[in-house]
Amino acid sequence: MSTAPHYEIDPETFWADPYPDLARMRKEVPIAFVPQLGATVFTKRDDIFTCEKNIEVFSSDQPGGLMNVLMGQNMMRKDGDAHLAERKQYYPAVSVRTVRDVWKQQFEGHAEAILDALEPAGAADLVEQYAMPLSAQSLKSMTGLVNMRFEDMDAWSQGMIDGIANYIGDPEVEIRCHAATAGIDAAIDEMLPVLRKSPNQSLLSVMLEAGMPLDNIRANIKLTISGGQNEPRDAIAGCIWALLTHPEQLAAVREGKVGWQQVFEEYCRWISPIGMSPRRVAQVHEFGGVTFEPEERIFFMFSSANRDEAYFDDGERFDATRDTQKSMPFGAGPHFCAGAAASRSMVAEVALPMIFDRLRDLKLDGEVNVGGWAFRGPLNLPATWTP
Repeated sequence: MSTAPHYEIDPETFWADPYPDLARMRKEVPIAFVPQLGATVFTKRDDIFTCEKNIEVFSSDQPGGLMNVLMGQNMMRKDGDAHLAERKQYYPAVSVRTVRDVWKQQFEGHAEAILDALEPAGAADLVEQYAMPLSAQSLKSMTGLVNMRFEDMDAWSQGMIDGIANYIGDPEVEIRCHAATAGIDAAIDEMLPVLRKSPNQSLLSVMLEAGMPLDNIRANIKLTISGGQNEPRDAIAGCIWALLTHPEQLAAVREGKVGWQQVFEEYCRWISPIGMSPRRVAQVHEFGGVTFEPEERIFFMFSSANRDEAYFDDGERFDATRDTQKSMPFGAGPHFCAGAAASRSMVAEVALPMIFDRLRDLKLDGEVNVGGWAFRGPLNLPATWTP
């Protein structure tokens, strides 16, 4: 165990709103062991930025980690040459060019179809009826698993997310995670002969064509679904919520003073959809006055880094005019999120401008609940508009 001071949390309170505890930790114990999480938590932006790149000490290779055990070892849980080799085979499907030339048009088609069905209703929960299906339909296209229902894409993503954040060992959560991974494996098996016969630019097809072993492909598809569904879903819903609760900033967007991309970047700083990344200590190391022992669990808290007072004045406030260059919405270093371009395009170039253009007089129609700490976003988004 590290020599870091201990910091106690109430898990339910932390899930409901981790930010008060994170702010206190940044001020009093920026590197702290949290018994309820079984991990030493890093909360300062500079510490995380530095240590995340030190892969010889803070390793992504976690043989006994929940993600490896439940989903297989994907490229996110590898370091060095092993990570780079798989990333090189994976990346052509999600590169900036491919997103621009292939996926953006498909994102637009999915959004148009959803809004065509939604617009006449005049009211909906925009998490369930816009953000979730748009993210899931887009992810079906990108992964190549077009044989899945979008409802299953979302449910299986959530099942895996819950499973890999199940640090208290709830057996029901683990059962749901296993059901999700089995469903994804079955969908992959069904699409393999189709894509071998007719390759395309989807992730499954690109990795197959590159010769990646099938077990690695399965693990990387599950990785993509676990983060690639909830992060855009939560960011789409969250950005809409942020703008509807900050009408002066929505007005600035409509007037062209603030861009949709600025809204997305500031939301991901303010309420980090992916709030944490785990690491394993690979060797004895000292940092920040703390000695770390091999095999310890480390959590880099991006959500805390993105509100660090050293970089963000009044960081608990949503402000789309803010300079967000020092925020870490997609991590840093060699494990910077490969899907960042797709997420930015889906949310900032498609989902936000299209819904605010199509749904006239869009407004909230009830209380919005937000939850989570490893992954965080609106749980509901009741809204009305003029059909």
